[in-house]
Amino acid sequence: MLAERVVRAFWPLWSVLIVVLAALMLGLQDMVRTEVVWAAGAVTLIAALVALAWGVRRFRLPAYQEALDRLDATMAGRPIQTVRDTQAIGGSDAASLAVWQAHQARMRARLAEARAVEPDLRVARNDPFALRYVALTALCAALLFGSVLRVQSVTGMGPGNSGLASGPTWEGWMEPPAYTRLPSVYLNDISAAELTAPEGARITLRLYGEAGALTVAESVSGVPLPNEEAAAETAQDFTVVQSGQVAIEGDGGRVWDVVMAPDAAPTVARDGDFEVTYDGEASLPFVASDDYAVTAGVARIELAVEDVTRRYGLAREPEPRSTIEVPLPMPIAGDRSEFTEAMIDNFSEHPWANLPVTISLEVTDAAGQTGTSVDEVLTLPGRRFFDPMAAAVIEQRQALLWNRDNAGDISQILRAISNRPDDAFRSAVHYLRLKTILRRLEAFDDHGITDDQQAELAEAMWDFALLLEEGNLEDALQRLQRAQDRLSEAMKNGASDQEIAELMQELREATDDYMRQLAQQAQRDAEQNGEQMGENQQGMEMSQNDLQRMMDRIQELMEQGRMAEAQQALEELREMMENMQVTQGQGQGQPSPGQQAMDDLAETLREQQELSDQAFRDMQEQFNPGQQRQGEQPGQQQGQQQGQQGQGQQGQRGQGQQGQQQGQGQGQGQGQQQGQGQGQQSLEESLADRQRALRDELNRQRGNLPGAGTEEGDAARESLGRAEGAMEGAEEALRGNDLAGAMDQQSEAMEALREGMRNLGEAMAQQQGENPGQQGMAEGTEPGAQRDPLGRNAGSNGQIGSDENMLGSEDVYRRARELLDEIRRRSGDGERPDEELEYLERLLERF
Repeated sequence: MLAERVVRAFWPLWSVLIVVLAALMLGLQDMVRTEVVWAAGAVTLIAALVALAWGVRRFRLPAYQEALDRLDATMAGRPIQTVRDTQAIGGSDAASLAVWQAHQARMRARLAEARAVEPDLRVARNDPFALRYVALTALCAALLFGSVLRVQSVTGMGPGNSGLASGPTWEGWMEPPAYTRLPSVYLNDISAAELTAPEGARITLRLYGEAGALTVAESVSGVPLPNEEAAAETAQDFTVVQSGQVAIEGDGGRVWDVVMAPDAAPTVARDGDFEVTYDGEASLPFVASDDYAVTAGVARIELAVEDVTRRYGLAREPEPRSTIEVPLPMPIAGDRSEFTEAMIDNFSEHPWANLPVTISLEVTDAAGQTGTSVDEVLTLPGRRFFDPMAAAVIEQRQALLWNRDNAGDISQILRAISNRPDDAFRSAVHYLRLKTILRRLEAFDDHGITDDQQAELAEAMWDFALLLEEGNLEDALQRLQRAQDRLSEAMKNGASDQEIAELMQELREATDDYMRQLAQQAQRDAEQNGEQMGENQQGMEMSQNDLQRMMDRIQELMEQGRMAEAQQALEELREMMENMQVTQGQGQGQPSPGQQAMDDLAETLREQQELSDQAFRDMQEQFNPGQQRQGEQPGQQQGQQQGQQGQGQQGQRGQGQQGQQQGQGQGQGQGQQQGQGQGQQSLEESLADRQRALRDELNRQRGNLPGAGTEEGDAARESLGRAEGAMEGAEEALRGNDLAGAMDQQSEAMEALREGMRNLGEAMAQQQGENPGQQGMAEGTEPGAQRDPLGRNAGSNGQIGSDENMLGSEDVYRRARELLDEIRRRSGDGERPDEELEYLERLLERF
């Protein structure tokens, strides 16, 4: 109790003392003038006296009785108080006296278990602002970054102190600039006469003792001390800007020869030529270095007028334009002393695009020093236009931005190249848009083109050129031909690998579009003529995968630099596509037996999923009977849903089943309206009947399953057999009102159905590989119209996927699980568009 009262009464006093000790250990007294130290000492003394008076006033010595009460409160029944009590009533009654004596004896026995009470030294109630922790934090910082030896320096600040008898002393530090990340050096610990200091380091010296006993002389700051009084000041601070000497002259003084390590300026240089993508995005790699770190950089681009071919629209003097400044990217993390990055930007719309420019790179370090690369003249990259009309519009746009006085010549040139619009434009809309640009150009030119009008016309001409270059073509064959022409032009002009890859992707998309249009046209022709497509046709058969392999071969030849062979292969592909006709297999576009079986199984899986969902909702209704959907009466929604599903269940699988399910659905719907208990029983009976009908349908599908005799086909039948058994178990659980068990059985049935579908797909693929000539060009499908979840084209046999090994040596089933988990995660994200969520739900229903 004494410890508790001392702590709670005198915590302000020792908090003040701890703060003073921390300040002295950190050497704060050496950083200020002596008068400030004296003032701080006076304030500290007053605070300590106030804290002492506050503690004395609140301190009370604990009494003996208080100690007994404190100990008694820690034991059950308060035995000390019981032993000291006397019986108030019933003293003459022998029975009452015996009870009282027994009670006291029990309490005395409990006194043997008494233990000393541990003190409660918590003072949070007395210190609500946790000021004591502030003092302890300052002391911890002093222990880490200060020294106990610094405390004695305060004794030399007063008159008549004992420190004067021992002679003068000093203390010093050398602190490198923060960006060097070098440690500080305590000069008192340096015994060597030579000291290496980075440029910009700060040297701090503190002199203690009689004034003038020690003086400082230095030649590293470049600014010598003006007189002896300045050299004798107790606080000396200067920055190292050159090599020299630092000396403390007097008793116990030291001399250091300081060697300055200069901070080198950063360097930067181009690390390759511009890398340009198809849409004009330019990437300029560069390498930068510094002895410590590069902090920022900028690329400056100016027009190299003397290197410009001054003809046509560029013959006039260019209008003055400001220098292009692009910030250089810096590494977000890691070492910046040496790194390689790339400046990425798109200059396609700038007036200097595709013209020679002077490029200089500049970087800066933390010391403010700059490094600049050698000025180089390069061609500023821009977007390439393959359409002749689009290229002409872009050329005139550049002439307009070069000098607005070219407006008259530009209007004449545009009128000349569009003299015969039927030959120059694919659409009347394009011609009308050009006429609009011409009218605005001529109207502005009559009154003098302003800066805003110039920018407006340039933007309109750029949009028009993009429309001509990338606009939607009405004819898929024309789009395909344009893609081939652009790829051929790129090969002739030595385009980059990335640009060729983008043009190859455009060719693939155009091919898919053309094949889709061709297949649709063939389908319409067959329906009109009432005969099968390709019945009397002869020629070479080719699948969609064959076309993909041809385009892959063309891209491979281009990547190998064999442009002549790639050009020849591209011409062969052009001729083949122009003469192509689509034929059908299986007659009138009807699905094959394998595809029909796959579709039926997918429908069965979807209906089984619906049954499982309904069972889950019914189980929720059992545990939460009060919950209902907003706007519906209890049992109404379930009755309607079961009635509708009962009416539509197996509608395409037989009239008998349809009538059976319809009757069940209607009966159940009526049952839901009659009462809660009867409705629940009718609901489970309906679910069980629907489960039985679905099991019978699966049994029928298993009997008609193709691929008999093959390993994959037998595996598919075995999987469907397991699914049928699980459905039977689910039916029994539903009839027994065991919804949880029914859901488990339904889950096993769905997993077996998915496995059976996978096995059936493998059987169909194997059968298709053994009979490759049974299908025509596209098997009556639309190439590119059917795609799997990864965006690949569906095979000609209707199988999802392709003949490519997309996984390599990975675990196929592990990867499939990862994809399914990702689809489920995205389907639960409510912020995604409705179209995407619907697509994800369809994927989950099928797979």
